[in-house]
Amino acid sequence: MQTRRVKILGTGKYVPRRIVTDEEMDARLGTPPGWVRKTTDVVARHFAGDGETASYMGARAAADALAAAGIRTSDIDCIVCTSGTKEQALPSTASFIQKALGEEMSGVPSFDIDATCLSFLTGLDVMSYMVDAGRYRYVLLVSTEIASVGLNWNEKESAGLFGDGAAAVVIGPSEREDASHIIGALIRTYSKGARLSEIRGGGTRIHPREHNAQTETDFLFHMDGQAIFKMASKLLPGFVEELLAPTGTRMGDFKAVIPHQGSAMAMRLLRKKLGISEEQLIYITPNHGNTIAASIPMGLHEAVRQRKVQRGDRVLLIGTAAGLSLGGMILDY
Repeated sequence: MQTRRVKILGTGKYVPRRIVTDEEMDARLGTPPGWVRKTTDVVARHFAGDGETASYMGARAAADALAAAGIRTSDIDCIVCTSGTKEQALPSTASFIQKALGEEMSGVPSFDIDATCLSFLTGLDVMSYMVDAGRYRYVLLVSTEIASVGLNWNEKESAGLFGDGAAAVVIGPSEREDASHIIGALIRTYSKGARLSEIRGGGTRIHPREHNAQTETDFLFHMDGQAIFKMASKLLPGFVEELLAPTGTRMGDFKAVIPHQGSAMAMRLLRKKLGISEEQLIYITPNHGNTIAASIPMGLHEAVRQRKVQRGDRVLLIGTAAGLSLGGMILDY
């Protein structure tokens, strides 16, 4: 693992105006009162409404991150959208975020990195090397997700879990005297689980022109939560050992563990299998739901905002994603 002298300079977040309660979801899904809360642990989540496009939400989160970092939009050298959903097939969502930030003629490179729920972690890993190498000085990473439009309301457990929203961070070089740096990261993909979480339609295999009443479910989100849980529970302990061992870090060394907020079941798995204390775990699922790739940077933003994480604290970012992929990053904030 290679340490990178890279610092998270600022974080930002945006959630849509519309709040959807668990009672409303029970009514929508036709489930008994209290079923959504008991099954998913989500009390409220946000759904995007009129005008709240992915790029609009991403730009709002980005503006907050820039303000927190004390960086102007014109100082950014690269914009990367790290999301599992796209505003449209072409061009990149990052292009629309650049436009929404008022920088449409800046020429700043803007592109997407998609590793589904691990898009932010993957983007941070990749782009931190670019900053460390001096290719870019300030990089804006934005995760902006609208899950609500692709839910299959017949798959009640997954439909009751998701929410919409955006989060962003600005990264830049850390000085030698800074305590902030990235210690190491690890990503592993086990494609035996590729079909466990998917949207089959929309690409070249099942083109959008094939969408009709008979094929509609191919264009909606599908997740076999139990199978993912079973597979991940076997892989996670060895994965975490592989991530931590080279750095000499133990689970107890982390001030905060910020996971992808996959599900209440996933949170229980993490705590039980990895020995994460209640004080360490940053858990935002109850009032956000699963916001796909935005969940990790949202958790980071909330940890910083609530002063659960301060400069120099050691933090673990960790999660699973469609693929089936596992990812983790150790950093000193």
